[in-house]
Amino acid sequence: MSNSTSRGNQPSKIHFSKVDMARLSGKVALVTGAGSGFGEAIAHAYAAEGAKVLIADIAVANGQRVASDIAARGYTGDAVFVELNVTQRSDWEKGLQLAKDKYGKLDIVVNNAGTTYKKQPSMGVSEADFDRVVAVNIKSIYLSVSVLMPYFVERKSGVFLSTSSISGMRTRPGQVFYGGTKGFVNTITQGLAAEYGPDGIRVNSICPLRGATGLLELFSGVPDTPEERERFAQTVPLRRMSEPNDIAMAAVYLASDEAAFVTGVNLPVDGGRLAL
Repeated sequence: MSNSTSRGNQPSKIHFSKVDMARLSGKVALVTGAGSGFGEAIAHAYAAEGAKVLIADIAVANGQRVASDIAARGYTGDAVFVELNVTQRSDWEKGLQLAKDKYGKLDIVVNNAGTTYKKQPSMGVSEADFDRVVAVNIKSIYLSVSVLMPYFVERKSGVFLSTSSISGMRTRPGQVFYGGTKGFVNTITQGLAAEYGPDGIRVNSICPLRGATGLLELFSGVPDTPEERERFAQTVPLRRMSEPNDIAMAAVYLASDEAAFVTGVNLPVDGGRLAL
C-alpha cells in the first residue's frame, strides 16, 4: 500500500532558495506522504521557511532521499525521516513521539498522504481498491485526529492541514468514490475547525487541481503524454495543471501566522477550474 504519490528515487526538482524566509521559524511540522509529489514540495517549502520537518512516508527510500535533499539545500530549517503508515495508529504515535523527542514539540500536521484508483466506471471499482482508498484518504485523518488532537488541545495551539481535492467539491465521473473521500475531508475540515477553534487550533484543507505527480495516469485513465497534458490544460482557465510548488506555497500560508484568523477553509488551488 502506498501512502503517497511515487516517482521513484529520483533527484528532486523542487525549487526553493535559502534566502531569508522565516514564516515558519521555530515551528515543527509532520508532513505525511512527504516522499514525493505535493508532500515533498511542502516539506521543502516548510524547511525553507525555517521549520523543523518530519518527513513521514511509507516509502523509505523516497523519504530518506527527501530528508537528505533538504539537508543538502542549506535551508534554515531541518528535516528527519520517519517511516509512517498513515493507516496504523501505532505509526502516528511513533511520529508524535519522535517530534517531541527530537524537537521538543509538534506545531503543525499536514495530512497529505492520499491515493486513488484508475479512472473507470464506479460499478467496476474493486472492493480492495475501495477499501484501500478509504483507509488512506479517510481513516488516516481519523487516526491523526485521535492521536494528535489531544496533544494540540493540551497545548491550546496547533495547525491541522489536509491535502484534499477539488474532486471533493465537484466529483467527476470515473473517480466518484475518490471524490467522495475528499468530500469527507472537506466536511470534517469545517467541523473540526468549529469544534477545536476554542482550543486555539486551526483546521484547513487545500483542494488542488490534478497535478504532475505519480497519480496522474490513475486520475486521467490514459497514458501521461505531453499531448494529454496540453489537452487537459486547455480545460483550465490558467491553461496548465497544478504543480507541487503551487500546493506547497498554499500550505506555507495556511500554516503561518499570516493565516492566524483563517480556519474552516477548503482552499481551491485549481487555476480557476471550479469557476467553469
